[in-house]
Amino acid sequence: MSAPRTPNTARKALGRLSLPERTFVADALRTETVGGVILLLAAMAALVWANIPALRHSYEAVSHFSFGPAAVGLDLSVAHWAADGVLAIFFFVAGIELKRELVAGELRDPKAAVLPVVAALCGMAVPALVYTVTNLAGHGSTRGWAVPTATDIAFALAVLAVIGTSLPSALRAFLLTLAVVDDLFAILIIAVFFTDRLNFAALGGAFVGLAVFWLLLRKGVRGWYVYLPLALVNWALMYNSGVHATIAGVAMGLMLRCTTREGEERSPGERIEHLARPLSAGLAVPLFALFSAGVTVSGRALGDLFTRPETLGVVLGLVLGKTLGIFGGTWLTVRFTRASLSEDLAWADVFAVASLAGIGFTVSLLIGELAYDGNVLLTDETKAAVLTGSLIAAACATVLLKIRNAKYRRLCEAEDRDEDLDGVPDVYEQDDPAYHLRMAEILERRAAEHRRIAAERTAAAGDGRVEVPGGAGEEGGRPA
Repeated sequence: MSAPRTPNTARKALGRLSLPERTFVADALRTETVGGVILLLAAMAALVWANIPALRHSYEAVSHFSFGPAAVGLDLSVAHWAADGVLAIFFFVAGIELKRELVAGELRDPKAAVLPVVAALCGMAVPALVYTVTNLAGHGSTRGWAVPTATDIAFALAVLAVIGTSLPSALRAFLLTLAVVDDLFAILIIAVFFTDRLNFAALGGAFVGLAVFWLLLRKGVRGWYVYLPLALVNWALMYNSGVHATIAGVAMGLMLRCTTREGEERSPGERIEHLARPLSAGLAVPLFALFSAGVTVSGRALGDLFTRPETLGVVLGLVLGKTLGIFGGTWLTVRFTRASLSEDLAWADVFAVASLAGIGFTVSLLIGELAYDGNVLLTDETKAAVLTGSLIAAACATVLLKIRNAKYRRLCEAEDRDEDLDGVPDVYEQDDPAYHLRMAEILERRAAEHRRIAAERTAAAGDGRVEVPGGAGEEGGRPA
């Protein structure tokens, strides 16, 4: 007697999403895509403003204009307010997204979380390694090793919107989850490696403020007039502590509850994210881009990008490091775990998405400013390298995705097909007997209609009344 066969428990990597998760991803993509287009326009405006000779002086004057209460150390330039102030809203939303993924999304299940976590870690380690090797070989500075490690999801999805690809929802969800994990590690890099000196009194005050924020949330206290002033105080304390001020936004986002309770349609985290996301995508990130992407572009400057080790390392890290790191991390996960790639996808699809993740902008520009603080020339050159590397990565991803676009379109059509018109795609109802009964009724009605038409045509042929198509048999407008 043969031994019983063990059930196949292999998990499909990048397989079809559940319907609720697919709906959430679709809604998030719409918002991120719009934000990415606005971000793209802001970056283009910055480049134009900073490179037209008649306007260049006004760009610098506005960027360096300072305002704010100097008594509490907040007399900052417009560029600093954009990077350290309003960008905290972006990190606040990122914190909520991370919390949602941890409690209700892909990262909730350790088995499902392995793939995006390993891919994100490899997608950060390999670019850092590429940058470091390039600068060691070229005798450059290794201070900017973290610049090419970040992915800008809004920009990446804006590229998807521009090229109009029908990327399957599973790959889009993978890109979103990957970016959330990427943001988490980028935040840790900023907190650990770019904190030179600490003001322990201000840091202690920030921790107390965050504790009060957490207690108010747990007590169910409501009212923006309570939380907004407290959030501003926490941000100011974090800024004066020496830790980058955007960390306060992340911490407060992670404290929000992202699970629903009885009687709730949406969790507090979802409600607040819904309110804060337009501010992040429509104001905070574009404003940061406007005063960070304004670098002077010239033929000589572009030539220096590929000869100076610091800037060459950024370009190679984004274009090669990100692609090879994410693709390699995904392949290793599938190779050494029970996961297997979905039958609907090929490794070429994973490679194309990995190349798309080489678009680094918001966090890469921020890390570039922190890494070379005090060196204006190298900071500007690093920003130019980020823009150039992102542009090359976007071009490569566009070519790869366009090649596969016909297959993506067929996959999306199959995912969206709803023949029984009940509002739920048919692929999610294959195990529901009621669906098959509805389809049987629909097909029976169609069959009856075809039988009726066939009977009418047969009867007409038997009477000798056969219609002559298209006026055949007529000559000169008269019957033949």
